[in-house]
Amino acid sequence: MNHRLHLRFEQLELATSHLLDTVAALGPRATQPPGPGQWSAVQVVQHLVVSETGIGQYMEKKLLQAESLEKSGLAAFLKSRLLRVLLRLPFTRFKAPSYLEKMTPTEIPPLPELQAEWAAVRRRLERLLNEFPSNLLNRSIFKHPRSGMLTIYQTLDFMIDHVLHHQKQVERIALAVK
Repeated sequence: MNHRLHLRFEQLELATSHLLDTVAALGPRATQPPGPGQWSAVQVVQHLVVSETGIGQYMEKKLLQAESLEKSGLAAFLKSRLLRVLLRLPFTRFKAPSYLEKMTPTEIPPLPELQAEWAAVRRRLERLLNEFPSNLLNRSIFKHPRSGMLTIYQTLDFMIDHVLHHQKQVERIALAVK
């Protein structure tokens, strides 16, 4: 894994660890939604696991078509930066894409099960990053539903920001269920 990918992967690991610690600290309240129609902290974790699973599967599929991956341009860079800004704003909320909702099981597993699943998904991502061809670093590898095609760097930046965005949500949930 090249150094820039490694740094982003480490940031992702730290953000995930912090989020999981916050959810675990809630104990049994982690499964309690703060209000009707709202996610519990465990549901947030489930969403992140499903999201990262989908991202990994998409990138694996795209790597099989490596020769057809297009170079990323200025427009993609600007859209990815805008997405990063929006994810960091405290009042910004996005509806989960419909395909993610379809991928999400209706039954919510217990937190330890989700943690184990997330660890497996993350190890798969780490393997993908370790083997990622250097000639594809500036190629579009993942299609974000709102900002479009992203390079591997931009995808990892999104994944970090996505976890941090949901960290704020988990903190709001924690305050509401105490």
